[in-house]
Parts: sequence; C-alpha cells; structure tokens
Amino acid sequence: MVGVILGLVVGTGVILLVMGLVKRFAREAVPVLVDLPGGTWAVGGGLGVVTVLGAAGWLRCASGLSDRTRLTRGLHAVGTAVCCAAAFGPFFLLLSGLPGRNCRSESCAYLPGTGSAFLAYVLSAGLVGWSVHRWTSTRAAEQAALERERVRRLRKKGKGKSRAARQG
Repeated sequence: MVGVILGLVVGTGVILLVMGLVKRFAREAVPVLVDLPGGTWAVGGGLGVVTVLGAAGWLRCASGLSDRTRLTRGLHAVGTAVCCAAAFGPFFLLLSGLPGRNCRSESCAYLPGTGSAFLAYVLSAGLVGWSVHRWTSTRAAEQAALERERVRRLRKKGKGKSRAARQG
C-alpha cells in the first residue's frame, strides 16, 4: 500500500515537473516563432498543417498489424508517438501563449501575436483537415464502387457464386 501511494506521489510530481518544463519551453519558443518571416498568420497556418499531418499519420500508424517482430512493433510505437506529438504539440504550444486565467504573474501574461496565430492555426487545421477528409472519403467511395463493379462482373460470368450455387 505504501508503494502505491509513493508511486502516485512521485508520478504526480514527475507529471507536474514535465508539464511545467513544457510550458516554460513554450513560453520561450512562442515569441521566437511569432517573429519569424511571414508573421503570426503564417506560423499559425503552418502549425495547423503540421497538426493535420500528424493526426493523419497517427491514425494510419494506430491501425497497424500486430503480427510483427518486437523490433518493428517498437519502431511502430515510436512512430505513433511522434505522430501523436505532431498532432497535439502545436495546439498546446500556441495555447500556452494565451493569457492564464486568474494569474497575475509575469509567467502567464499574454504574449503578443499569439491570438492571431491561434486563430490562423484553427482556421488552417480546420480547412486542411476538411480537405483531407473529403479527399480520403471520395477515394474510398471510388474504391468501393470499383469493387462492386468487379464483383458484379464476376457474378455475371457465374464466378461470383458460391460452389454450392454453381453445382445446384
């Protein structure tokens, strides 16, 4: 029982430490990103595209086969983690630049340009995500139509029936 409580306390401390370090890194990185050429809108748009690509890669990696060697499963898990970080990282990076709620210290003040970058991020992630969704769903519908046509042609020749139906 003592080990479980100690594990929870240490685990909570590690999580809070990591979250604090990530927030501090983000608070240092956002002003540098906002000052890049193209301004805040270009940064937000680029991070939105990174999010969509990361989410697409994450969904593709998450639907992997399980009959692999231990090494390939490990590499697959690392790839999934990288794609997950690419999907959620930009959102939390830009979110950390917005002002903290009920916080009066300097560490949670508004970083200039973050609001417009966040708006550009949301718009670009939404538009690119919608476009990717439309493209993949159209492609899947075309593949399904081709498969239905192939099965229809096979049935027309008598090859699409079961063995019992062909004999009887």
